[in-house]
Amino acid sequence: MPVTPQPKAQRPYRGVFPVVPTIFNDRGELDLEGQRRCVDFMIDAGSNGLCILANFSEQFVLTDAERETVMHAVLEHVAGRVPVIVTTSHFSSAVCAARSKQAEAAGAAMVMVMPPYHGATFRVPEKGIVEFFKVLSGAINIPIMIQDAPVAGTPLSVELLARLSREFSNIRYFKIEVPGAATKLRSLIEAGGSDIEGPWDGEEAITLLADLDAGATGAMTGGGYPDGIRQIVDPYFAGKREEAKAAYERWLPLINYENRQCGLIACKVMMQAGGVIKSDAVRHPLQPLHPATRAGLLELAKERDALALRWGK
Repeated sequence: MPVTPQPKAQRPYRGVFPVVPTIFNDRGELDLEGQRRCVDFMIDAGSNGLCILANFSEQFVLTDAERETVMHAVLEHVAGRVPVIVTTSHFSSAVCAARSKQAEAAGAAMVMVMPPYHGATFRVPEKGIVEFFKVLSGAINIPIMIQDAPVAGTPLSVELLARLSREFSNIRYFKIEVPGAATKLRSLIEAGGSDIEGPWDGEEAITLLADLDAGATGAMTGGGYPDGIRQIVDPYFAGKREEAKAAYERWLPLINYENRQCGLIACKVMMQAGGVIKSDAVRHPLQPLHPATRAGLLELAKERDALALRWGK
């Protein structure tokens, strides 16, 4: 299937930047052909940009060598059609900086990083967080997105995030996916002013409308239906809030089902059902969906005519 041409993106990056799943075969090995088809589908489905090697990409089950393989395969295949964000999170400042330098050299438009974390109780105090981002900021020239998510277990106050944006010129994007995300986005925009180039929504867009109302300019969702998220974001940015609200209400059952019932496997199930990829395998100890849950997901996706279900047929 031909790939939809995309205009060259310019900063500030805006719109729908979904997370690309890492594609495996049924034996759990990297499937690079499937990876490339996945990327082509996501661009055809309207993604303004892509994010790779995130948590929803199963980054935590990949070896370092596999991370590099996936990164280069995706960046080379995208070939500048859309900007690509590479997730480079690591507890070590030095490792995160090295990963980020490698991503910049390979053509990444941005890196996304969580604060240092390793389990629920290994937390770095604020001084260490600031020093961590100082090391990272000094290592690269491309923008940095801070991922503010509960999985890190590290509270990031609005004051701290605004301080980081003031002190480090390439810390400009913030993916907020904590409880009360809209309130935090609104407060961050107020505290950071023009230093906050990209206040973004996350968490599979389950709070997207509230976050857009709060000032979000980007949405980083799962990869299964960028076409549906575009139906919400595009009219909103065009000043057509009622149209955006109606689209949000239409897609919300699927958004909710992904977020609450399926998690990261949802996009793979949809892509496999639509012939985009051959296998929806996740790496053990992650588990496949129960057949009834799978059927519920595909029913909701079919009712909304999600492109993933027909792209490869």
